[in-house]
This record gives sequence, C-alpha cells and structure tokens, in this order.
Amino acid sequence: MPWIEGIYPKPSLFTKMGIRFIQWPSCSNIDYLNHRMKHIRNFCIIAHIDHGKSTLADRLIQACDGVTQRDLHDQMLDSMDIERERGITIKSNTITLNYKAADGNEYLLNLIDTPGHVDFSHEVRRSLMACEGALIIVDATQGVEAQTVANLYLAMEHELVLLPVINKIDLPSADIERAQEAIDAELGLDPFEAICISAKNGIGIEDVLAAIVEKLPSPTGDPDAPLKALIFDAQFDKYRGVILQCRILEGTLRPRDTIHFMHSGRDFVVDEIGYNQFKLNPRKQLSVGEVGYIVAGVKSVQDVEIGDTITLLDRQADEPIPGYKRAKQVVFSSIYPMDTGEYVELTKALGKLSINDAALTYEKDSSAALGFGFRCGFLGLLHLDVVQERLRREFDLGLVISAPSVKYQLKLKDGTEVEVDNPSYWPDPMQIESAMEPYIKAVILTPEEYVGSVMELCREHRSESQEMNYLSAGRIEVTSEMPLGEVLFDFYGKLKMITRGYGSFDYEPIEYRKTDVVKVDILVNKEPVDTLAYLVHRDKARTRALHYCERLAEEIPRHQFKIPVQGVIGGTIIARSTIQPYRKDVTAKLYGGDVTRKKKLLEKQKKGKAKMKQFGSVNIPQQAFVAVLRADKD
Repeated sequence: MPWIEGIYPKPSLFTKMGIRFIQWPSCSNIDYLNHRMKHIRNFCIIAHIDHGKSTLADRLIQACDGVTQRDLHDQMLDSMDIERERGITIKSNTITLNYKAADGNEYLLNLIDTPGHVDFSHEVRRSLMACEGALIIVDATQGVEAQTVANLYLAMEHELVLLPVINKIDLPSADIERAQEAIDAELGLDPFEAICISAKNGIGIEDVLAAIVEKLPSPTGDPDAPLKALIFDAQFDKYRGVILQCRILEGTLRPRDTIHFMHSGRDFVVDEIGYNQFKLNPRKQLSVGEVGYIVAGVKSVQDVEIGDTITLLDRQADEPIPGYKRAKQVVFSSIYPMDTGEYVELTKALGKLSINDAALTYEKDSSAALGFGFRCGFLGLLHLDVVQERLRREFDLGLVISAPSVKYQLKLKDGTEVEVDNPSYWPDPMQIESAMEPYIKAVILTPEEYVGSVMELCREHRSESQEMNYLSAGRIEVTSEMPLGEVLFDFYGKLKMITRGYGSFDYEPIEYRKTDVVKVDILVNKEPVDTLAYLVHRDKARTRALHYCERLAEEIPRHQFKIPVQGVIGGTIIARSTIQPYRKDVTAKLYGGDVTRKKKLLEKQKKGKAKMKQFGSVNIPQQAFVAVLRADKD
C-alpha cells in the first residue's frame, strides 16, 4: 500500500546493512479512516438575530486556539463589513478546529456558521445538510424567537441532534428559568440539558465544547464507497477561480481526481483540497465525514450549482444526495447603474456575486429613462438590501433600484395563463380575466402588552385571518395569513417600532389567492416613466401614487413651464402634484408708459410658455429616482 502523508502515524526509520527503509504501520488505510471518523464532529449554530451566535463562535475558536491572540477580533466568521456593522450573519462560513478533550483524545470540530434571518433560509438548509448536530441558542433575556423555531424545524427535517444553549446569563435582565420553560414548551427539548453560558464573557465555553464531543454524534459512511460530496457553499477567488466548500458523505477525494457534478453534468480535475482554518490548509486527501475546500479550476458561474453532489468521473455514485432544492425567489427588483457606462462592470459584478450567493438570480432588463440594467430575484427585502450594498462596497458601483414587487399569476380572457413580476410586462387590463398573488403565513412573537397593536398592523396590511397562541407567561404568538406584497415595504419596520424591538417576525409561502391588482403609471409632463411604474392592490393605489408624485415634485428641478406629475390607472388620474415654473420678469425693462405695453409683454410670454410646454422635455435627475424608491422602501 502506498504511503499517504497525514493519514498514518509518522513511520519509524531503521537502518539495516547501511540502507534506510520505512516500516509501515500494521493498520490499513480504511481502518485508520474509520477510527479517525469517530473523532470528528460536524455541527452548526442556530439562533435568532442578535442572540450571540457569532460571539459564541468566536469563543469556541479562541478556546481551540484556532487563531492567535494578535489576530483575534469580534465576529471572526463574518467576513463582510456589512455583517459586522449590522450585527447579523449573511453568508454561511466554516472553520475546522482541533480540540483536545478531557479524555485525552484529539477531536476535529467542523463549525459551519449559518445566517439567522428568514431571507437566508436557503443558506441554512444547505449548512444543515452538512451537519450531524446543532447548537440551539436561546437569549436568556428574550426567550425563544420566531426564526429560532423556524430553523429548528429545518434541523429536525434533517434529523440533527439538538443541544440547547442559554446565552447572556450575565445580564441583569436574564431570566434562566423562563428561558428553560420556553425551551420545553416552544422547542420541545429537554430544558435540563441546556448549557448556561455568557459568550461575551467566556462563561461556560468549556462545557459547550465537552457537550459537543459527548452528545453530538460522529459522522457515518464508507470511506471506500463511491465518492459523494455535498457542495454547501462557494467563494470566488480572482486568482484561483471558484473555491468550493464541501462535506464528504461517502468515499475519499484526492488531488488529480477527475470529479463530476451530478446535477449540472460538468467535469473538472481537482487541483487542491484541504481544511478551512482562516486560511486554506492543503491536505493530501479528504475522506468521509470531513469538511473542506476544493480548488478545481471552476471559473464560470454556470458551472456551479450550490447544493450539487460531487462524485468521481470514473467511479460514479448511483444517485445524488437527497434534499437538493433550488432557491425560490419571492421578491423582484430592477437594478440599473447610476452611470450608463458602468453596465459592463455591473454585469461582471453580478456574475461574481452570484457565485457567493446562490439564491441571487438576474436577467437583462432595460428602461427608457435609465438605460440597460438587470431584473433580479431575491429571497426577501433584506436580501435585496444586502445585495445592493455589496455591489456598492465591493465593486464601487452607483446603483438605482426599482421598487420591489412579487410574482403575480394572471389568467387572460383567451384562456392563457402567465406569470408577471415586472410592471413593464403587465398586459392590457381589458385582456385580464383574473389575477392571483402569493400569500404567506406570518408568525409574529410579541410581548402580551403589544398584541393589540400587532393585530391592528396585520389588519392594515390586508390580513385575512388571525390566531393567537399563548406560549408562556406574557408571550403570545400571532399567526396571520396575508399577501406577501404587503410585507415588502414597511411592515417589519413598523412591527419593531410598535413592539419596542421585542417583536419577531417569520413567514412561509402558502398559496396564491385571487386579488384585485392594478398597474399604476407615473406621468411626468404627460409622459410615462417606465421605471416608476408599480403593481399594487387597488385599495392602496392612490396612497402610493400620491407619495410618488409628491416626492418627484420635490426632487425634479423647476423649468420655465408648469410640469404636472400624475399617477394614473389606465386613463384615470388618481394622484397629482405640480412643479411650478420659474417666472421671468419681462416687464422689468419698462420705466413707465401705457399699461397696454405691459399686457403685451405678458401675453407674449404666456404664448412662449405654452409653446415650450408643448414641445419642451423634462430632465429627471437620477437622484429623483433614488429618493422616490428609497423613501418608498423606508
């Protein structure tokens, strides 16, 4: 059997008759891999936003000496500035840690970080598929939140072993007993197994590491079986191409192996493999149960599908890993470059960004006012906000974002059915027989004193049904069915405001239902501005149209003639604002004389303005588009 570096214990060297030779260990390669697999733990951390997930990850890394004290900083696994600024995890990440347990054995801990927000549930699902266990963090001051419950159900679908952790026990407002009651009532886990910690102060971190080794299972699989590796993430490197993050479920992978992507059908030769330890640590092989990276010369966006299964070309697996799902976009918006000359840069930026964000989709779009751009699909409004912020920061692009919308299903009078998410493709209202819009099941957790305001907020956003469930003392779950389009703009912000920040919100798509949706066009000087057209329920059409008109009237500079700004449905005007003209004093040169001379000059000016209004064009600055759409989103 050939020697493989890093797999066996270091061989002893002997000298016999002046010749050096190597004494091979008695165990086989397969036996060693099976033994090694028992000392591997793959786990993730599930938590609501701001419950201390990234801080706990920092303490685990610090306790395992995964980083030097000089390089240590807050949120080690959050690589983007926007993650640190907002205190949220947007991009899943992974790190391999070496931990020496109390029993004297060395363990390999693979921590796969996961986002907490509902918009990034696709990232969470892929991360869970690569784990055998999960830490469920509960804030001792706030209890169980909506997104913790949602991700808990995802973990249960993948049959993960769950370990509850109560964080922030050092705060004066911490209520550990109440948190244990919530773990029992809302999560269905054993509250007495919950580990009490303070990730900020490093209290209880050793207990967490010991519980990971003792209570979370080791991976299973056959290292000699055909290769099955799950791609759960990817990053783009401008020198090496796409770096794949994978978990080996069956078999063994080595450099120079030719791999096959089972969903996309692509083939590549492996250049390098190894562990993620804040830098790429190359290895001679990756075997069953291990988590690492693969460099295989993948350079094109179309060559990679996150969630795909990797196998060997000459020894393929019978079937791919089950559970693969494509990301389902629910919010759509158009992105245009502020400078039309940056269209090529925007194209390249979206291509690279889509490598790191598997849920982002885009296709070419154009606007008469803003030129060429892209129509993009997102998992939610926060996802949209993060993508545009990354485009601005990482690629230094100035952008104009159109108002977000959802996908509507239309049945036309000729019997055909179409799906429309862009107002530009909305058919003639006379051809539409019926329209349907997506509905969601919203779950809101709120303190008892705010439940009346929360239910009123749901009714304002066209909620069709509301149910209350008393989870624990002073904590209520409100379940409501409402249109997805109603929560895109100001719902979450209003919820946080009326609940003083203690309300949490989660949702899941349920079905399409019949609705009365109309297309509202914005006219400037009687000319439609296609970028500002939007789709909305008829009852709320006038309110938004009036907002658009007022904001445009403030942002568009005054001209020599009066400019009407109108919101229309078909041929019916539902809102209007007027930009008053500049008035030149044509009578200033008069020093006296008959009044008819003054009237003559004013009449001449009036005719000139009428002619200018008929033939003149209105210059709408791009700042006006930004102001209108940002104000609408806020």
